Amino acid sequence: MKAVAIQSFGGSEQLAVTELPDPKPSRGEILIRAVAAGVNPVDWKMREGRLAALPHAFPLIPGWDVAGVVEDLGVGCHRFRRGQRVFAYARKPFLQWGTYAELVAVPEGDAAAMPPNLLFEEAAAVPCAALTAMQALAKAGIKRETKLLVVNGSGGVGHFALQLARLAGARALATAGPKNQEFVMSQGAEAGIDHDRDDLVASVKDRFDGGADVVLDAIGDAPLERALDAVRPGGIVVSVAGTVDPAAAAARGIRFERLHSRPSGDDLEILAAYAQRKTVRPHVQTIYRLDEAARAQDESRAGHVRGKLVLAL
Repeated sequence: MKAVAIQSFGGSEQLAVTELPDPKPSRGEILIRAVAAGVNPVDWKMREGRLAALPHAFPLIPGWDVAGVVEDLGVGCHRFRRGQRVFAYARKPFLQWGTYAELVAVPEGDAAAMPPNLLFEEAAAVPCAALTAMQALAKAGIKRETKLLVVNGSGGVGHFALQLARLAGARALATAGPKNQEFVMSQGAEAGIDHDRDDLVASVKDRFDGGADVVLDAIGDAPLERALDAVRPGGIVVSVAGTVDPAAAAARGIRFERLHSRPSGDDLEILAAYAQRKTVRPHVQTIYRLDEAARAQDESRAGHVRGKLVLAL
């Protein structure tokens, strides 16, 4: 099969189109002939070696999002049929066989049938980011009238979080650059906060008396630290991108949770139903060819991506 892989950790120049043996589905796995693969920040972090503490081997194919057609079924698989359109969050505990490839084997329980109204390129934009947003909001206990701040609301996780929060009846604010203020409001924010010009804490407390009940942070670093001051006592901060000292947060009356999302075919089925009803939709900024994976990762690493980037195989 054709794949984009790296032979060692490093810059985007390490990414190269490579011929590798076709994978075979193990017991409980399905083999997907990929049509599209999502691009996420974790992909370039993996390439740079930031996940090197996890078990891994070279050649290493990045990528955790895939949409395609079932090519083969491993022993014991009965949930799907050959030729069926599926998508999956292909996060695995051993880093090597990712989704920047023509063939991807995943546990059957991690995949779901694609909604018929999505293109493959749209479906590939969903799994990692939307499942992360869904699981983060569930951990935070989002419900009707919850006052939510999404840090980096225009990105992959952020734009799904805003849509899911709107479905739950929560009130949401979102940080974004000046060019994405209208975009975050179209996704479900009642107001955008310009991270270049606005005072974050003042902006949140102007809208939410006493501060936000929940912060979902999708960027980490300094924006996460600033967001702590925008949370009311008794509130919760869930980050999918960074960390703070939980004890220091607790001293301020705030609960901090670091979320590592997990594959779930059942949760993907829920997202597929939302997509079919058009209540949750992926925004795809750019579609690259597989041999343009380096360009796609460079764009992701530079930030400022509205929604998601996708590779078309």
